[in-house]
Amino acid sequence: MSNKEQTLSIIKPDAVERNLDNQIKKIFLSNGFKIINEKKIKIEKSEAEKFYKVHETKPFYDDLCSYLSSGPILVMVLEKENAVLDNRELMGATNPKEASEGTIRKKFGLSIDKNSVHGSDSIENAKIEIDFFFKD
Repeated sequence: MSNKEQTLSIIKPDAVERNLDNQIKKIFLSNGFKIINEKKIKIEKSEAEKFYKVHETKPFYDDLCSYLSSGPILVMVLEKENAVLDNRELMGATNPKEASEGTIRKKFGLSIDKNSVHGSDSIENAKIEIDFFFKD
């Protein structure tokens, strides 16, 4: 029995701006992920605020929302076994300076804020986040 999961991945404005979308997508594909759905969008700050609602009490909330809505993003639904955990490992630590060699954030992240990618942190949140961008 296959235990496929889906997770949401966002290629953030700093990476889209530097035309890293395809390079980052290749990393996902070469690590066994399937891209089930994807779209490039630009969201309003109010939408970013809804998306990051879980962080609204944190000091970085406003900057996070401003940043996510500062330019185009590529949102993707990734699928594979253990997708949530594998994606978190592949992305690396939130702070690129602390991220392991070979991770996406180590390779492309500019700072703790501009760390190039977002990934769901749990199966429950993955469902919520995927619905947020892909529910029609």
